[in-house]
Amino acid sequence: MTATVAAVDLGATSGRVVRAEVGPATLRLEEVARFENRPVRIGDGLHWSVLGLYDEAMRGVAAASRDASLASVAVDSWAVDYALLRRGSLLGIPFSYRDDRTARGLELVDRVIAQPELYARCGLQRMPFTTINQLMVDRERGVLEVADRLLMLPDLFGYWMTGRMVAERTNASTTGLMRLDDEWDAELMGMLGIPPSLLAEVVEPGTRIGPIDAVTREHFGIEGAPDVLAVGSHDTASAVVAVPMEPGGAYVSSGTWSLVGIETSAPIATPAALEASFTNEGGVDGRTRFLKNVMGLWILSESMRTWHAAGERLGLPELLHAAAAVDWAVPVFDPTDDAFYPPGDMPSRIRAWFEARGQRPPQGRAEVVRCILESLAEGYARALRDAAAISGQPIERVHVVGGGARNALLCQLTADRTGLPVVAGPVEASAIGNVLVQARALGAAPASLDELRALVRTTHELVEYRPRARG
Repeated sequence: MTATVAAVDLGATSGRVVRAEVGPATLRLEEVARFENRPVRIGDGLHWSVLGLYDEAMRGVAAASRDASLASVAVDSWAVDYALLRRGSLLGIPFSYRDDRTARGLELVDRVIAQPELYARCGLQRMPFTTINQLMVDRERGVLEVADRLLMLPDLFGYWMTGRMVAERTNASTTGLMRLDDEWDAELMGMLGIPPSLLAEVVEPGTRIGPIDAVTREHFGIEGAPDVLAVGSHDTASAVVAVPMEPGGAYVSSGTWSLVGIETSAPIATPAALEASFTNEGGVDGRTRFLKNVMGLWILSESMRTWHAAGERLGLPELLHAAAAVDWAVPVFDPTDDAFYPPGDMPSRIRAWFEARGQRPPQGRAEVVRCILESLAEGYARALRDAAAISGQPIERVHVVGGGARNALLCQLTADRTGLPVVAGPVEASAIGNVLVQARALGAAPASLDELRALVRTTHELVEYRPRARG
């Protein structure tokens, strides 16, 4: 038996819809739609164009439904961002996590609860954009007084398709409002003045939410009557499903952000994990993604945007080729530094970072690109060393999935700096994990995560990079 399913896979810079045929020994994907995702700045801040994203996604689902064979569809996206609703209607346009209001939210949370106590409750790395911080700004603005429901963005799309409001567990675990036992933390919400009634019923990946309603199918031209399923709706949760790892494996989900870590059977919320800034996020099948957020290829893409605005027309392949030819040592910076979080002129920020420490900054485009990639690779290596030490799980191999798997120089530098073999691929890991969980729920794919990962290994070409001696 095989099943035809569609993944709506939304990233912070682009989205795609993938149609897949999945069976016990079959995993074939076809991208049927790809579209940009660019936040829009208006008077009160930076927002996501959610209606445009939904329109693009549904047109993609319609394309995937050709011949009426589509059995189901599921949505995954980046974490932490959400919509507030009242009686089923949006209350404003969802903010982007890169809006600068998040710093105010962090301050408001800190006034109520100390970070060690909060970490012991939710196990999340201290990051300004976490949902709990954003909600405190909404509370201060009075928005929570009129809202009666909060939905994470994949759950919002599911609601618009089916009329049912739920909270998928892996994404719920990124909010800061969920305890380590996967229940909403009503006590914490009481301390913060956040109404627990805002939050929907938690469902597991693989849950059937409902059929796409007739009005939506007719409007977008969706053939048949596909169901909407919950998957690991945090895109990293879906990506980790598709990491073709075996015992001893670690992962780097490399895209706009880099999520670097291991899979564990339970959360690790120890003082050592807090000090090393590790986070515990929900995974599929009750697993925990014990990881660290390391700024990702965002730094490179913002640098290129800055150069292009100044008239530079070199593309990414040419810049990577030039960076690979840099055969002298370049300095490295800390890619987790908050200076690299907001949009803007990254080359100037990199230069300022080194000058503030009395160090020579990289010179010229090629050195800057090499510096960015070396810094990311060193950030990955530090995070993996910490993950192994804190968890007691030895790491023997690193899997790079997502867009960074295409970047041969980054993969090689990661192998060099970790001293471990790096396996690159698959690139579209989040979409693959999405369709695998759907197919399994439909009875068309293997039952265990190990078997799903074995299916990825046998159906996708992977590239291995061996560590080189460092001079």
